[in-house]
Order: sequence, then C-alpha cells, then structure tokens
Amino acid sequence: MTTTVFDEAERRKWAGKAGAYAAGFAKLCAFPVPALVDAAVAGPGTRLLDVGTGTGTVAAEASARGCTVTAVDADPGMLEAAARAVPDAELLTALLPVLPFPDGEFDAVVANFVLNHVGRPSAAAAELRRVTRPGGRVAATIWAASAGPGQGLLGRAVAAAGVTPPAGLPGLEPGDEFPRTPDGFAALLRDSGLSEVSCELLTWQHRTTAREWWEAAVTGVATIGQTIVSQPPAVIATIKNHFEVLSAEFTAPDGALLLPHTALLAFGTA
Repeated sequence: MTTTVFDEAERRKWAGKAGAYAAGFAKLCAFPVPALVDAAVAGPGTRLLDVGTGTGTVAAEASARGCTVTAVDADPGMLEAAARAVPDAELLTALLPVLPFPDGEFDAVVANFVLNHVGRPSAAAAELRRVTRPGGRVAATIWAASAGPGQGLLGRAVAAAGVTPPAGLPGLEPGDEFPRTPDGFAALLRDSGLSEVSCELLTWQHRTTAREWWEAAVTGVATIGQTIVSQPPAVIATIKNHFEVLSAEFTAPDGALLLPHTALLAFGTA
C-alpha cells in the first residue's frame, strides 16, 4: 500500500481549495521559495521537478531562472492554477510516495511544504532522491516544531472560544513520525540516501491583513480552517471576536499583520 489514511485525509482537505489557498496561505508559503531553488542549485538548463507544486509558485521561480520545469500535484485544481502561473511547465498528477518517473530523471528535485502533508515521510523523501540523478540536488521545506508565535494566532483564537479540532483527524503512524527539528529533518533526508545534507532554520514575518488571514481560514483551508468552518455560525463569530482581539499584538502601525513564522530548509546531494 503506497498511501495511508493520513494521505487520503490530506487529499480531501485540499480538494477544491486552490483558489482559497492562492488568496491566503500560498503567500505565506512563498517566502522560502528563492532559498529553496538556490539550495537545489537550479539555473539555466536544469531539469527541475517541483513536487507538490500547489499553485505553481516554486515552478514559476525555477522557470524564471531558466530551468526546464516539470511539476506534479495530487489535486487537479492546484494543477490548473499552476498551469496559469507557469504555462511552459510540464504538469502531471502524482501523489507521493510514488512518482511517475524513471530513476535519475532530474537534475534537481524540490518540495516546498510537502513532506508535512504525506503519510510516509521517509518513503516520500526516498522517492525524491530516486528520481534525482547522481550528483543532483534535493531540497525541501517543512514547518518547524519550534513554531513562530504568528503561526499560532488562529489556533489561539479557536482555543479561546473553547473549540477543539474535529474528532477523527488522522495523524501519522508512530513509525512514520520524525522530529521537526534541524537535526531531525536532516536525518530524514540523510536516511533517504542523500549525502552532504544540511538543514537551515528560516524565520520571517509574514505580512498580511487581519481580513486576509481570517478569510484564508474560513474558506476551510488546512486543519485550522476545517476546525473553524465545522462550527455553528455563533461559534465561528466567537472565534472571530477572539481572533480580532489577539491580532492586536501582531498589528503594525500601518494596520498590517506581521506574523512571525519558522520553517526548516534541508537539502542534499543524490
């Protein structure tokens, strides 16, 4: 069996959410993209595979640098958005941990916040390495265990309203989990067969607005969004009230929200 209950839940979670993701959380996930493509040592003529392309942010960056880009995603709606962003990329439907390519097909393989969303991270990392040619590079990002305070804003609002996540959301099997730390993420890539593995901690302030951040959640994107939209209207209103109060600590003088976030960027050689 190549996919797990966790994988199937992730597919349902993101189905039909391409537009909502692009309007909110995709802007957050765009921050590491230049560093991710740098870590893949990608430039003119590089055959690059973007795994879990989403709305095509990484693929567009790689294409702008002269790479020959192939991009895959499990969700057809995401691929439609990516096709608009990167019309010259080859786009295919695919789901980790099985990619429809022969061994060593690409010079560089990248995955931006994708290994957070797979049920078998070690198998997924090994597949990224498998489709990379010897001497090629693999680079990936995940959210760090030491989350930035801005990452918890919506969760704090939900907790303040006395709401808990919906019952029955599956997690990883114990044997599939790994530490979301620099050492833990580096070990995941090293165990996949990569050499010269490094991992960097990325920190930044995501600039958004209270309205945009709230609307990103109430479209049902990600677990936090599902938690909010599963509530009755009165409870959603209560969560929003708490969100507005808690947002004050992140509000800049110009009214923007500045939300500190933390992620990990790991890379190595096949």
